Amino acid sequence: MTSASTEKRVPMRQCMGCREHKPKSEFIRVLRKVDGTVLLDSTGRQPGRGTYVCKSAECFKRIRKSRALDRSLHANISDDIYSAIEKEINNG
Repeated sequence: MTSASTEKRVPMRQCMGCREHKPKSEFIRVLRKVDGTVLLDSTGRQPGRGTYVCKSAECFKRIRKSRALDRSLHANISDDIYSAIEKEINNG
């Protein structure tokens, strides 16, 4: 076996605001569950439609202003969700 075949692949995702590709662990996942509720998915494993936001204040401002999350998740995103994302960015 070569070392390349034993290395673990790092899952990459794309930020919906800045479109940068980064490891999944560097993002905040916003999830719309099948029943329509929207929440932050800290595990990254819950079922439903998810989108990724990088932990950048500038990127978050752009997403919030354009209401990009609403379009991406096909749902009305409450101010509580935006506040929770902002809190994650400031704490992380």
